[in-house]
Amino acid sequence: MGSKEHALVNELLQLEEFIDLIIPRGGEELIRAVVANSKIPVIKHYKGVCHVYVDADASLEMAERIALNAKVQRPSVCNAMETLLVHEAVASKFLPSVVAKLRGAGVEIRGCEKTCALVPDIKRATEEDWRTEYLDLILSVRVVKDMDEAIDHIERYGSEHTESIVTTNYQRSREFIDRVNSSAVMVNASTRFNDGGELGLGAEIGISTSKIHAFGPMGLEELTTTKFVVFGDGQIRE
Repeated sequence: MGSKEHALVNELLQLEEFIDLIIPRGGEELIRAVVANSKIPVIKHYKGVCHVYVDADASLEMAERIALNAKVQRPSVCNAMETLLVHEAVASKFLPSVVAKLRGAGVEIRGCEKTCALVPDIKRATEEDWRTEYLDLILSVRVVKDMDEAIDHIERYGSEHTESIVTTNYQRSREFIDRVNSSAVMVNASTRFNDGGELGLGAEIGISTSKIHAFGPMGLEELTTTKFVVFGDGQIRE
């Protein structure tokens, strides 16, 4: 018989003799409680503070489509965009248009000082906003001077879940991939593609931001372990 009693969950987390692995699905509070109380290995991600960086060499039409999809298509999930980073060279042209479309979709915008100067009536973002997983129609927006500053922001506030760069510059896209330390890095694509089914892994079992065993979206194959079998007829190691 099923039960929702938290005490029974804690008992379950002690059964290391019978259970090999725990994969909690739910909010950050639940996952942290499981990690704190489990004697069994846990594959987890605490939250998804995902970023889209619009580069100086981005197609702004493409960037608008990606930003809208990443934020609006399903805002309550861990691979939704929570912060939009925009290169200062394109900010004045890009932000008024994309903010209008985001607002039209019901998104509340919280911006840095430069964003607030470019688009009227935006709430000023706080330090806490940059590290918040809203899981809602709320978006933080920051204008950055270059890709280095965008990556510095991601390293400081991100959760190693999903980041995306929008650019036509191949060299810069490769550098972004190499330098950004997240479980999935997108080039000219929505953060919403960090999903086991979308990436061809079959039914998704979880997304891991831990680097032991699995890192990123997980299907059935990512849960398998290797068993070595040796057939011999008397061989010995010399």
